[in-house]
Amino acid sequence: MNKLTIKDIDVKNKKVLIRVDFNVPQDKDFKITDDVRIKAALPTIKYCLDKGASKVILMSHLGRPKGKVVDEYRLTPVALKLAVLLGEPVKKLDDCIGELVKKDIEEASERVVLLENLRFYKEEEKNDAEFAKKLASLGELFINDAFGTAHRAHASTEGVTNYLKSAAGFLLTKEIEYLGGALNNPKKPFVLILGGAKVSDKILLIENMLNKADEIIIGGGMCYTFLKAQGKAIGNSKLEPERLDLAKSLLDKAKEKNIKILLPVDNVVSDKIDGTGKVDAVGENIADGLIGVDIGPKTVDKFCEALRNAATIAWNGPLGIFEVDAFSNGSRKVASFLGNLSAIKIIGGGDTAAMIAKFGLEDKMTHISTGGGASLEYMEGKVLPGIAALSDK
Repeated sequence: MNKLTIKDIDVKNKKVLIRVDFNVPQDKDFKITDDVRIKAALPTIKYCLDKGASKVILMSHLGRPKGKVVDEYRLTPVALKLAVLLGEPVKKLDDCIGELVKKDIEEASERVVLLENLRFYKEEEKNDAEFAKKLASLGELFINDAFGTAHRAHASTEGVTNYLKSAAGFLLTKEIEYLGGALNNPKKPFVLILGGAKVSDKILLIENMLNKADEIIIGGGMCYTFLKAQGKAIGNSKLEPERLDLAKSLLDKAKEKNIKILLPVDNVVSDKIDGTGKVDAVGENIADGLIGVDIGPKTVDKFCEALRNAATIAWNGPLGIFEVDAFSNGSRKVASFLGNLSAIKIIGGGDTAAMIAKFGLEDKMTHISTGGGASLEYMEGKVLPGIAALSDK
């Protein structure tokens, strides 16, 4: 990576401003239900403290308050959770810019300060220069460790880099290392697993990966548009009719490049997608009135066989409606098989990461991305503004 990383800068006696991604889910009592993103930021925070930073100032967004102060999106529960995980007190402020914030940072006895939700200001998402300047004035160095927002040119990810020396934190560096490695120089054979609801979400990814992958496995709701393009009956399954020609041309392109695209040979079907209907396994063709909700047992075997000798595997998108237990079997079996392989296994963020967590297989994967949209855009070959803006080595 040709960008400065946290190890390239001296944080001793410096106020270090760190963009983290603490956009975490909470229940109705404001208890955090998944703290993976907070834990992911700990190595960078601890490193700065261990290396003698005078203050570590953390900034994050939470939810979509749309530029207004919304009490349910305050970062107070996050500060409490962070203090427990860090093992030391965290000072939580009620704002993220201004003279009072500066004063509170100076006077805080705590080494770690968490600013209030950045998105209480509409200027954050607009990448307003004045707002970015005010954020930057709180620190002497900037570290971006929020991969989940690196695909957005916001004031706290891109704007602040105009005013401070900027480097990638450990998490951001790890994301670039694994996702970039899978993209630019994957150990071969390289197999890509794609799922999720829509072909349109994955077009650029497939086109980019036709130059990199040896095999592409396709499941999830998006596979039915491909199956329909091959002339298969898909019943009432998810279909993007306007993408049929595109699906056909992607299949033709793969054939030309001698890249195998594997599609389901049998399906789990139901008449209802909420799990309350009748569930059955059928072959390649699905009768009218039935919906494909998961890959079938023969497909599980076929997909696992394709993965057996892979050296690098990247997975983006579940293979069925995994949130419903009756429709999670295909994704679970493929994920479990993957867990026992010695390959480099990279899991895209968002739903794919949630699926791996549901199956309790996180420790069996090489890398689980913390950013759904960001990992997808990075694998599409796009430049992420939050990374591009960091200082060059």
